[in-house]
Amino acid sequence: MRNQDLSLLYIFDAIMMESSISRAADRLNMTQPAVSNAVARMRVLWSDPLFIKKGRQIEPTAFAHSLWQQVREPIHTLRRALDNQAFNPADSQRQFRVAATDLTVDLFWLPLTSALAEQAPGINLYAVPFSQRSAEQQLRDASIDIAMGPEVEAGGSLRSLIAYNGRLCLAMSRQHPLAGRAISLEDFIAARHILVSHSDEALGHVDLALQHLGLSRRIAVTVNHFSVVPKILLNSDLLAVLPERALMGLESVEQLWLAEPPVALAPVPIMLTWHRRQDDNHEHRWFRQLMAEVIARRLARAD
Repeated sequence: MRNQDLSLLYIFDAIMMESSISRAADRLNMTQPAVSNAVARMRVLWSDPLFIKKGRQIEPTAFAHSLWQQVREPIHTLRRALDNQAFNPADSQRQFRVAATDLTVDLFWLPLTSALAEQAPGINLYAVPFSQRSAEQQLRDASIDIAMGPEVEAGGSLRSLIAYNGRLCLAMSRQHPLAGRAISLEDFIAARHILVSHSDEALGHVDLALQHLGLSRRIAVTVNHFSVVPKILLNSDLLAVLPERALMGLESVEQLWLAEPPVALAPVPIMLTWHRRQDDNHEHRWFRQLMAEVIARRLARAD
């Protein structure tokens, strides 16, 4: 293979991972016109338009998808081999895209960005919405580098470590009729509930536990982020089963009544998950270790 073809494949891979010419340019530390010129050469050499503009986005052609399926793993294998040279975080110019919930961002982004500014000021950190349903495909496609959230099932292609265990608690307004006393399972099921869901399903850990008992509750409201839940609880008769960490540091927490849920709920492990092709990538390995350390320090200060 000619050197020119190999260089174009690296650029092509970056565009496919980023779904954007400009983001690919950032990832490659190139100018946007230089990447656009490379795309023009690809179209001539490979006799295909490759990317079709759809509004502000670009959509790969069928040929582009097929080509990427064939070259993606070899390119990443070659990149890993080249990455085995000495790595200095202070000199890195790459970006990391992390799928994360708003709770993760609220809790950990400030200390994480501070650590990056001190140790690796050239690294860019991008948060994208976390969905347990789509995280596996995003990791396979390399559209994200790490997913932080509940466990993602994907056989042997993904790797993970436990960031922390999320203990669940029952929360409601102190003015709620059920506040201030032990809550029976019967009262719990009869109440109206709010659920944080990052999918289109009104189903959570509580509902799965209730199903094993042949029971169900009424999900009256769903939201897609944690930060709004305390305000809703304080102004409604809704109940919520939340990770205790979701209430960490909130001024309004003193206005809430917190209790043990009347159904047995195991702590939810929050995982850092990545694709196995990144196992030996020095930059990726350094970054996930940094994330684990930042999370541990942040939680130790809170406990």
